[in-house]
Amino acid sequence: MSDNLLTILEKAACKILGPLVRVMLRNGVACGSFEEIVRKVYVDEAFILAGKEGKATISAVSAKTGLSRKEVKRLTDKKLESTNDTAQKYNRAIRVISGWMNDERFSSVDGVPRVLDMEGNEKAFSTLVKDYSGDIPTRAMFDLLEKSGCVEKHDGKVHLVSHAYVPGNDPVDIINILGTDSRELMETVLYNMSSDAAQRKFQRKVSTHKLASAHISEFQKYASRRSQSLLEELDGWLSEHETGNKNDSQYVSLGIYYYQKNSESEEES
Repeated sequence: MSDNLLTILEKAACKILGPLVRVMLRNGVACGSFEEIVRKVYVDEAFILAGKEGKATISAVSAKTGLSRKEVKRLTDKKLESTNDTAQKYNRAIRVISGWMNDERFSSVDGVPRVLDMEGNEKAFSTLVKDYSGDIPTRAMFDLLEKSGCVEKHDGKVHLVSHAYVPGNDPVDIINILGTDSRELMETVLYNMSSDAAQRKFQRKVSTHKLASAHISEFQKYASRRSQSLLEELDGWLSEHETGNKNDSQYVSLGIYYYQKNSESEEES
């Protein structure tokens, strides 16, 4: 590896790790604990790469990572706690809102979500939750959506007041999104780095260093409104093309984010 490439990789790693380390520090994760996580990920990813090369052995991974075979064995056996339950809760909340907006039982022909009874009929909130959330109880899903500001209850009726599910004050949910969404973006970038132009996945952004400060709030509102509209349109398309056949289905996602430089000390991209 050339010195120039190594320098570029080091700078890229610092940009990626900076925000993550900030979260770790805020939540009391010591440097030694983070180093252990990095070692574990190094070993796991090295096994994946070695497997593609037909050499998924402890010795091969030891040579690739620079860690001893004993350390590779220890980290291979180490298990990290699963966040699958949190991820499922996040996905099911999104599915409930999508069903509310796209299923004709719960929305008008114009796609306007109906005001629903909590219980009692095939067009009630309880039916919506049963059909779109799996086994999450009606009350638990209502509390989850209410906490995030998506629903309100008035006179026994449930109103959808926000189409975008963003976890409330539960740091576990929010940190899970940090891991999931950041990984998806990085996987797309890495895929595009090694793919032919015709095979690359969509990855675009718009930016300027010259936006007048007086227009920042205006752009935030404009971007949020247009982005939400686009995401709802795409979500409707996905809902129409879903299948119940688990052997013939694929997870896909498309995300939009807004970024604003927060301090003079923050390094430019």
